Amino acid sequence: MPEHAPDNPRRDFLRKTLTLIPVVTVASTGLGAGASQLLAAPQQEPKVPAAPPAGKYQPTFFSAEEWAFVQAAVARIIPADALGPGALEAGAAEFIDRQMNTPYATGAQWYMQGPFNADAPPELGYQLQLNPQQIYRLGIAAVDGWCKANSGQVFAAQDSATQDRILGKVEAGELAFEAVPATVFFSLLVQNTREGFFCDPIHGGNKGMVGWTQIGFPGARADFMDWVERNEPYPFPAVSIRGERA
Repeated sequence: MPEHAPDNPRRDFLRKTLTLIPVVTVASTGLGAGASQLLAAPQQEPKVPAAPPAGKYQPTFFSAEEWAFVQAAVARIIPADALGPGALEAGAAEFIDRQMNTPYATGAQWYMQGPFNADAPPELGYQLQLNPQQIYRLGIAAVDGWCKANSGQVFAAQDSATQDRILGKVEAGELAFEAVPATVFFSLLVQNTREGFFCDPIHGGNKGMVGWTQIGFPGARADFMDWVERNEPYPFPAVSIRGERA
């Protein structure tokens, strides 16, 4: 994963990402491609959303070490900067943990019968026998195991620059894991981080609707179609399913 540009490449990436994710639904069942779009060209805007209050969420699926990894990883995938809070502050880690306790995470709604083929072309869809819960458990253990073997510290204990380099190796498939393909784990982690940043706050992420505010998305408003073709910023705050306003 390349180094972040000083003026931050995140905003354009976030704009493009929103068109790919249903923002009022829970995580989808597909495992998308890598996250090279993370470094798209920036678009500076003056408004800086305030960070939401720090929560005290306690994970119900991840262990303490796994939770530390998820928090550290989402913080690097969409980092906080001068433009506003990142995925960690927006609650993406909480969103992911909550999703691990849904039928989505157990693959209950997936076709999970063999034959399985890890080398199948992308157009054939997901071909592994692992569900999201298993991908996270195995992927986190594999990355932390590699980190311990090379530095004596788990991923969450590394500095941010080192974490970026490690994630870059995982994204590129340079780290060979026995239990789960590194690229599959990275792809799921990035996809769920995006979803946690843009979901309705009812699902645990996008706290304070910071994801929507950063890209000017109106949220769950009943009608905003009269503004779609105006090519100007939407003037009203985002609204959540519960009726909360940004």
